[in-house]
Amino acid sequence: MGGIGTILPMAIVMIAGPQIISAVFLATSEGWRRNSLAYLGGAALSITLFVLVAYFSTKLLKSATGGSNRGGFGDTVDWVILALLLVLAYLVYRGRHEAKTPKWMEKLQTANPGFSFKLGFSLLGFFPTDIITSFAVGAYLQRHGDPWWHALPFIALTLLLLASPMLLVLTMGKRAEAFLPKVRDWMNSHSWVVSEAVIAIFVVIEINSLAG
Repeated sequence: MGGIGTILPMAIVMIAGPQIISAVFLATSEGWRRNSLAYLGGAALSITLFVLVAYFSTKLLKSATGGSNRGGFGDTVDWVILALLLVLAYLVYRGRHEAKTPKWMEKLQTANPGFSFKLGFSLLGFFPTDIITSFAVGAYLQRHGDPWWHALPFIALTLLLLASPMLLVLTMGKRAEAFLPKVRDWMNSHSWVVSEAVIAIFVVIEINSLAG
C-alpha cells in the first residue's frame, strides 16, 4: 500500500472525539458559516504545522545520523511510529467511556469566529491523540521516502470530515438541526471503535515493515 493510501484512514482518528463534536456545535451556532470556516482554518494551520514538523524533523535526524530509509535508521523510525501508534490506541481506548458532552461545548452555540479559529487550532494541534497522529503521519511519509506534499490528501480529507456538519447544514437546511445531534451522539459513543480499527491496520503495516 502506498504512503498516501496508508495514511488517509488516519484522518478518521484525527477528527474522532471533541474535534467533530465541536464542528457539529459550530454548524448549528449563531453565524455558523463564519464560525465553521474559522474552525476549519485553525485546524488546517495546526495539522499542516505538526505534520510538516514531524516530516522535516525526521529528515534532519536522518541527515544528521547519515542514515537512510533502509536498515538501522529506517527500522528505528518504524519502532518509534509503532510505539506512537500503541500509545494512541491506549489513549483512544481509555477515553471510550467519555461519552458525556463537556459543558464548555454548549457555549459553542454563541461562539465567534476568533474563538472558533483558536479552538480549531488547539483541538487539531494540541489534543494528545492528534499530536501523536500528526507525528506518526509525518514520520511515516519521510521514513518511506515520500515527498512532503503527500501529506496534503490526508490534511484535505481531515478537513473535509470536519466540514461535514457544515456541509449537511448547507444541503439539508433546517432538517440538519434534528439530524446533527443524532450524528453527534453516535460519534460520541462509537467513534473510538472506528479509530481503534484504523490504528490496528496501521500497526499491522508497521509490523510488516519491520518484519520485512
